This record gives sequence, structure tokens and C-alpha cells, in this order.
Amino acid sequence: MTSKELEGKVALVTGASRGLGKAIALELGSMGANVTVNYGSNKEQALKTVGQIKSLGTDAIAIKADVAESSEVKAMTRQIVEIHGKIDILVNNAGINNDVLLPRMPDKAWDEVMNTNLRGAYLCTKFALRSMMDQSWGRIINISSLAGIIGNAGQANYSAAKGGLIALTKSTAREVGSRNITVNAIAPGFISSNMTEKFPQETKTEILRRIPLGRFGTPEDVAELAAFLSTDRASYITAQVISIDGGII
Repeated sequence: MTSKELEGKVALVTGASRGLGKAIALELGSMGANVTVNYGSNKEQALKTVGQIKSLGTDAIAIKADVAESSEVKAMTRQIVEIHGKIDILVNNAGINNDVLLPRMPDKAWDEVMNTNLRGAYLCTKFALRSMMDQSWGRIINISSLAGIIGNAGQANYSAAKGGLIALTKSTAREVGSRNITVNAIAPGFISSNMTEKFPQETKTEILRRIPLGRFGTPEDVAELAAFLSTDRASYITAQVISIDGGII
């Protein structure tokens, strides 16, 4: 997408210093949105993303905040409203994984993944909704996962969090639909990343065998859908979970 149909809109993308979050932030910026790049630790990469968005002709800022901490999320959303006057679009992308088979999983591994991936989305949604409800317009896009739909061995914590995110999506959509706010989830399958690059070749071959389109997805595949869901063209789409997985079987 290259049109400026999001001009004047204000977007917050969590975990946007790299990967999917960065691709989504860049796509929203290319469509004219003013983008806040949230990051947890990698300030250098976050500022690089900000620079790339600004080069597209729109405004961008970086804000460090742990999405699992209520006070930090509240302060972040307040800062955005102080600068831009509102929040129109929220993309809950921030996420981590800590893969361990369930019988061996330390409580810490469960708690950390749930806190970032699910509690973080809850907090960001809770505080961003205040602005959206005031203006009776908003778009919330939650980045779930194929693992949240079918589960994945060794990822009980990650799968549970991403499945919970789908339930959060549907519940929130029903609460705020009357205020012209849509809430949808995107469930990516295997997307090209540093993680997939480290897969053994036999693992890649087996995964690709299951994907009818014969390739891994790209961050841009996800970003373009997130951008579309942020527009008025998607105004009648809410409470949906849209998979981007190449038709994996």
C-alpha cells in the first residue's frame, strides 16, 4: 500500500524496533500515519526505525516502555496523547518466547511469556481505548500466531498467550463496536526471521512441504494486512482472526 489514506492518524506499534513490528510501523508510516515506535531495550534499532519512517515524510517518535508494566504503559499512552492529541491505531505486536516442554517449564518461563504477550496487550488496549472512545474511532490489531490456533509442542506458554490474545480480541470487539472501534487479530504462520534462518535445513524442508504456497511469509505480508485493517476500508471487519500462513496443513 502506498496511498496516504492514514494521513492525520496516530498509531502506536509495540515491539516495533525490529521484525514484524518494524515492518508494520514502516507500512503505517508510508500511508501517512504518525507512528510511535515502542521498544523494550533496543534503543538504537528503535531510533533507526524512527529515522526510516521520517524519511517517508511522516512523523515518528520512539518510546521505551515495558508493556507488562501498567505504570509504564499508562505513561506511554499519556505522552502520545500529549504530543499528538489522540491515539487512533494500536498494534499489539510486542512478544517473546521461552520454549520448554511443559513438564520441565519453570514458572518464570510461563509468567514472562504471559506477561509480555497477553498482559501487555491487555494494558495497551486498556489505556489506548480511552482516546479511541473519546473520538468514537479506533483500530486495534493484535498480532497472534498460528500457535494460538493449533498449539505447538514446546510452546505451551506462547500458545496459551497467543490463544488468549484471540479471546481478548473477540471480547474487546464486542465491547467497543458501538463506538466505531474495530478489533481484529492476525495469526501469522512461519514468517522469515532470524529464528527461521537458524532452522536446520531438514526442518525448513519439512515445514515448506506443508505450505501449499511453497515459501515462508515475509514481515511485509503481515504489515500490509495490518495496514489495511487500520483503514476505513476495513470498517466492517471486527472480531476476526485472519491467518497469514500460506495455507499450511
